Amino acid sequence: MNRREQLKLRLSRVLRTIAAPIALCAVIALLLFAVPAHAQFRQREPNSEYAARRGRLRAQVDAPVVIFGYTGKESASEAYVFNQENNFYYLTGHNEEGAALLIVPDGEEAKGWSGPKEIFYLPSRNPATERWNGPRIGPDDPGVREKVGFSEVRNFSKLTMDLLQLAKNYPTLYTLLPHSGDAGYPHLQNWVDWLNKTVSGVKLAQIEPQIGALRQIKSAGEIALLTRAIDLSVDAHLDAMRNMRPGMMEYQIAARMVKIHQEGGCETEAYSPIVGAGFNSTVLHYDKVGAKIEDGDIVVLDVGGQYSGYTADITRTLPANGKFTARQREIYDIVYGAQQAALDALEPGVRLTRTTDGKNLFQISYDYINTHGKDSHGQPLGKYFIHGLGHHLGLDVHDAGDPGAVLVPGMVVTIEPGIYIPEEKIGVRIEDDVLITATGYVLLTQRLPRSADEIEKAMAEGKKARAANVSAGPAASGSAQNLPR
Repeated sequence: MNRREQLKLRLSRVLRTIAAPIALCAVIALLLFAVPAHAQFRQREPNSEYAARRGRLRAQVDAPVVIFGYTGKESASEAYVFNQENNFYYLTGHNEEGAALLIVPDGEEAKGWSGPKEIFYLPSRNPATERWNGPRIGPDDPGVREKVGFSEVRNFSKLTMDLLQLAKNYPTLYTLLPHSGDAGYPHLQNWVDWLNKTVSGVKLAQIEPQIGALRQIKSAGEIALLTRAIDLSVDAHLDAMRNMRPGMMEYQIAARMVKIHQEGGCETEAYSPIVGAGFNSTVLHYDKVGAKIEDGDIVVLDVGGQYSGYTADITRTLPANGKFTARQREIYDIVYGAQQAALDALEPGVRLTRTTDGKNLFQISYDYINTHGKDSHGQPLGKYFIHGLGHHLGLDVHDAGDPGAVLVPGMVVTIEPGIYIPEEKIGVRIEDDVLITATGYVLLTQRLPRSADEIEKAMAEGKKARAANVSAGPAASGSAQNLPR
């Protein structure tokens, strides 16, 4: 049994503890092992899953919740591809423009409201627009309720009347509010302004923390989609290991990786690909990818795909010529040791982030880095670990919810210590994706070489394979004949 099969077998066993066995098997068969879908098509979970999420949210609130999907006009760029607002998608599974969701509280809190507890609002269909952009789901389509998973579907134009009716008895409405740092602008601010104008006098309260807390615990279907995104991203990183060599451009490596994501069914990248060689390896979010990779460089590759809305986030650090220098290996091994120390302590009940009592995974990694090795001035290396240890992963690459929450089974997080020394042109980050289980974790990226020895071995095998292709002639070597060996 190879490493991919071992991971799938172990993951299947873990998922059985999270969902009902019959439903779980159906989800895994549909999502995890399915033939990749067209890049713009999102595989959805069953309507019952989205309904269950709305039910959990409804049980927590004492006032109506109204949330708006993206309109499709958030960008004027010709390259814009529609991706639904993630909180809205999490609750509805709807990936089309211009929709809204209304949730009314259960029980005695439903003051003066005799209507449905959930209403889904869709814009009218526009035949002229659909000639350009394709058919959309309309509120009057046959079978629309079964398709979207709501018992009540109304035209968007009726939302105003429903909100005014609710406002007679509810002084507060929950919605998604923009942050002080303009996060979500202009989408959130536009709808807040609309609500303030439409139901003036009603207080608007933030619903984001409640949705974020729900989003941190992944369903079996979400884990399957995440695993697919991660699997494709691992394939792309393996290709980079096998084909990296001096003389290539950073963008050539990035392009190869993106191609593998797209051919596997990813609709887009989880974030702008980071391929940084030499000094660029020390720039955390370097995205210019325009430099030539030189002999002796160390190269940071932080690249992940998005599959059916769910994101991977993986980083590897490679020696351009296939062999770490003594100093590069020293720094790499320290980062590897810091990551392994965090993984050894990873279990339910711990935290990723800094805490006042020091009992957290970040502190474990930081202490390891700060007590192993020195910089060129003889100082500890802790000051070169300049970011957090990890984050939650899901619909957003830095997923919703409290990043400092205690870890519980069903969460998916990254573990990514790093050291960045600009004056030495050495940056090293190792990032893996893990699923928290009842007894510890599953390393979802385990197929990807992680230690320095494993990386050098993979790169040596790639060099050998390239040489064999070149020896076999142009037909076998393909485009590689125009690149340095």
